[in-house]
Amino acid sequence: MGLDGIFSTTIELLGKNIDLRAKNHNFISANLANADTPGYQPVTMSFEEELRKTLRGGGAVPASPRHIPLDGSASSRYSQKSRVNEPAASLPGKDGNGVELDREMGRMVENQIMYTASIQILAQKFQGVKSAIKGGS
Repeated sequence: MGLDGIFSTTIELLGKNIDLRAKNHNFISANLANADTPGYQPVTMSFEEELRKTLRGGGAVPASPRHIPLDGSASSRYSQKSRVNEPAASLPGKDGNGVELDREMGRMVENQIMYTASIQILAQKFQGVKSAIKGGS
């Protein structure tokens, strides 16, 4: 059995999830940093859509988690092309800035919670691998 068989698909998928969450954090941070920039329109990564692309591999949703593409080709799907413009704020400022601080802060909190949960699940998976290596003790 090669090294690839040691780690479950779940561990690799969690790694991709964490990568996407970190990239999403960068987009949200940029929006917050530009909250006072005249004419700035917020940008975001459609996290759910990017994760779906990773899961699908570009086609139909696989019947088995073993069919999730984990060869690195999926990682290129959430590159800078993931940027999409958000709709303008419902009440943009006089300077044309579309950042709504409350909405962006809410998105950041949600993203941070999901990132932390993914890290905790990944840590538990690695603890299981460690326990198996030690013989279950």
